[in-house]
Amino acid sequence: MKNFYVFIWLLPILCFGQIPPGYYNNLSGLIGQNLLIALHAKIDNHTVVPYSGLWAAFGKTDVKPNGKVWDIYGYVPSGPQNYEYTFVTMQCGSYAMESDCFNREHTWPQSWFNGFAGPDSDLFHIYPCDGFVNNKRNNYPFGTVATPSYLSLNGSKLGNCGDAGYSGIVFEPLNDIKGDMARSYFYMSTRYFSEDLSWANSPATNKSVILPWQLSVLLSWHHTDPVSAKEIARNDSIYYLFQNNRNPFIDHPEYADSIWFAYVGLNEELLDVKENYSVYPNPTDNGIVHVSGLHNANTIEVANTLGQVIYQSATETKVVDIDLSSFPVGVYILNIKTTYAKHSYKLFNSR
Repeated sequence: MKNFYVFIWLLPILCFGQIPPGYYNNLSGLIGQNLLIALHAKIDNHTVVPYSGLWAAFGKTDVKPNGKVWDIYGYVPSGPQNYEYTFVTMQCGSYAMESDCFNREHTWPQSWFNGFAGPDSDLFHIYPCDGFVNNKRNNYPFGTVATPSYLSLNGSKLGNCGDAGYSGIVFEPLNDIKGDMARSYFYMSTRYFSEDLSWANSPATNKSVILPWQLSVLLSWHHTDPVSAKEIARNDSIYYLFQNNRNPFIDHPEYADSIWFAYVGLNEELLDVKENYSVYPNPTDNGIVHVSGLHNANTIEVANTLGQVIYQSATETKVVDIDLSSFPVGVYILNIKTTYAKHSYKLFNSR
């Protein structure tokens, strides 16, 4: 979330709100699922806020400079606000239209984890928002809306998805809040990793695992809407005042790529060998990717965004065709390994 006036408001908090010393020790060199597991251990077993206690918690975690509620689906980044909410007196309740009252928005919908205690009151994915817009969002995934069927007063959208890999209905918040939502999802997938046996599946998730198409959207939002001062202060408030755990992807945004694009960017060890590979078409619309420029003993691997190898082949031919047509639409990582180096590429399977 980008907001210039937020920095003035949060300055006193940021002066003493710091990452606890040693909180992220012993993570050096970890990538992929190894980093995911290590982060899960650090943020596991948090102090659970009672569901009824969320209202009071919002007064510490989601308050605007003027003392009003920071409504994620109603606020306007600049200029006059369409409406604002007062804590306590304007809690929902019933509503008939936008601006009637504010509610508790589970950005990772409760139906996706079957309403279990713990995630149902985890502040890292729950925010105050307008009750009417919250109802419109329902339990639809986040995504890019192609043609809106509904627009909130601040421009949040509901409609069919325009992102590769999914064509159902999605909800698209303002650009200024997209990174916040992405980092909330990264937290949820990490915090509840391996604790999701009784969770449901959704169009965007397999229990606590984010599906490739949704992950592609969220990683894009994570990069285009960087961590803001508001998020940093909220992270500190939740840690110090309520849950005693943190959102690692606010403290260390680079962890998202380290986990879900674990094999990208690790090709610096080229020694004296210069490679000139060609990978095409990318994106592929029929699932077939051609890799040319190979020589000698090459090992070809394709991994999903969790680092799990789904294709592997050793070859001495100059051209290889990789068939991804049987795998889900989404982002994959191609690794070309030689005796001297490893080269990595992002593959976009849109078939």
